[in-house]
Amino acid sequence: MYELPYHSVPQMLKSNAQQYVDRIAISYKKEGTYQTLSYGNFYERVLMAARGLRKAGVAAGDRVAIFSENRAGWAISDFAIQCVQGITVPIYATNTADQAAYVINHSGAKIIFVSNRLQYEKLLKIRDQLPGLKQVISYDRFLGSPELPVYTLYQLSEISDPISTEDRSEIEALIDGVQATDLMTIIYTSGTTGVPKGVMLTHANVIFDAHYGLEKLEAFGMSETFLSFLPLSHILERTAGYYAPLMTGCHVAFCESVEKVVENMLEVRPTVMVSVPRLFEKIYSRIYEDVHQMSSFKSRIFHMAVATGQEYISRRYMNPRPVGLLKLKYRFFDWLIFRKIRKRFGGRIKYFISGGAPLDKAINEFMWVIGIPTFEGYGLTETSPAVTINSPWKVRFGSVGTPLPFTEVKLADDNELMIRGPQVMRGYYNDPEATEKVLQDGWFSTGDIARIDEEGYVYIVDRKKEIIITSGGKNIAPQPLENELRMDKYISQACVYGDRKPYLVALLTPNLERLIQMAQQNSLTYLDMEELVANQQVQQRYAHRVQLINDKLPSYQTIKKFILLPRDFSVEGGELTPTLKLKRKVIYAKYQEQIERLYLHNGNGTDDHPQTDKGGHS
Repeated sequence: MYELPYHSVPQMLKSNAQQYVDRIAISYKKEGTYQTLSYGNFYERVLMAARGLRKAGVAAGDRVAIFSENRAGWAISDFAIQCVQGITVPIYATNTADQAAYVINHSGAKIIFVSNRLQYEKLLKIRDQLPGLKQVISYDRFLGSPELPVYTLYQLSEISDPISTEDRSEIEALIDGVQATDLMTIIYTSGTTGVPKGVMLTHANVIFDAHYGLEKLEAFGMSETFLSFLPLSHILERTAGYYAPLMTGCHVAFCESVEKVVENMLEVRPTVMVSVPRLFEKIYSRIYEDVHQMSSFKSRIFHMAVATGQEYISRRYMNPRPVGLLKLKYRFFDWLIFRKIRKRFGGRIKYFISGGAPLDKAINEFMWVIGIPTFEGYGLTETSPAVTINSPWKVRFGSVGTPLPFTEVKLADDNELMIRGPQVMRGYYNDPEATEKVLQDGWFSTGDIARIDEEGYVYIVDRKKEIIITSGGKNIAPQPLENELRMDKYISQACVYGDRKPYLVALLTPNLERLIQMAQQNSLTYLDMEELVANQQVQQRYAHRVQLINDKLPSYQTIKKFILLPRDFSVEGGELTPTLKLKRKVIYAKYQEQIERLYLHNGNGTDDHPQTDKGGHS
């Protein structure tokens, strides 16, 4: 039987505030510089906010929403809600007003924290749709509207009034009264497959996942500095990049924004980060673009270094055997090349944790080669999230590792991955029908097609609902093909389509920096990006790039036609989830006319070379 180090998340903070009272807990950017809060100070701020929530009428089991980007206020609010036995309901900062309204109304949240005027104005716009919302609390100071009064977190906390002995005793009694089985949070799925569902996670779910996830990584000390940039609204960042480090006395620094990740890495100099594959894809692409610009001599040296690194990593971590003089050779290249690359990320990074989507095998291996081990794991919101993860001395590139302790995995008849363990959710909030569909006898149906090798390593093939079945009866997983396309230096994003169709087609978005550079080198004239992507030379260049990928694939998996879009997919545009996964239904609805036009001619799909849709630009 497994054991938990704490029975609840707020009890963990209370304990660590005493044990690590002067150690830095969190830091955040304010007026151009990073400010810090020690564990002791952070806990005091949490108790003050909890006192304010009690005065506002928040009682055990009440849902309180947070509609904000990552920042200190998010962390303080989240812990304060839990300290008064409330339930945190996060809302992605990128959500629209209508999406936020759905979460607020479905969860029954009466109080909501917002980061700034932008989020407040989203709520103001739909005030008539939020009859149950009673109070808005902002982290920034601004004037609100009489129809939706707003208070600041400072006002709620009565920041100038220290916590009295009586207040402290009452709130800590509530903390001690939280049970491991109590509901801690309701997290609404991003809705890639339909209406968002509220995933109910208990304190035990999350504490188990954080504790045993750390145990599998083996290399986690109290002196680590985490840089948090993935949304805390998502369980991956919340468990692995927030609760887990605070559980062990580490320091969590909040990134200003996704756009400033690299800048903040140089300022904070983190030792550990949690990320999604998109960051590693960009790192890989940027490094190889730089290599492309080098002299032939320097380029040869770089490729020799990578080849040496690959052999060294294979001997040391993949199939352990003596490394001999190879270790000295690798250390030389590390001193000559790889340490300079690591300096771009602050120079202290020990490892990354990757989740949220499949990480390309070649990119994963490359990260290890340059001296930044990247541990790929697998999980879902419904599993708190980690189910499996690679560990320092047990790694297989291309796999998502082996299960956490006390976690069982198996494959259904159709190879769908099934999970049973202490991290599996209680169910979907107010949706017993949806819960029954995925939870049977304690086994959770993930919706992912997988394989498990003889050593217990799990390999994710694709989402069950995303497997393409062509009209010729071929089953094709689109994600590996999309990953291959995104690896090309000219391509930023790719979405492959072809279900019940005679052949595969793709929507491609350009790497704008590389495309503009190509236009300059070829003296192409254009008024805007739409005109540039329609240029015949550009279309030919992309057809050639797609053909290079097609040459490595069996005919039925090749891209026969594609559309080159003038802009990238984005969260704001609705094509990506907050964790940068493709929203296929949204993309298809947005570009349906152009996609269907790709099937009007040459329906047998026997073209030798990929073609483009000349009139398909948006």
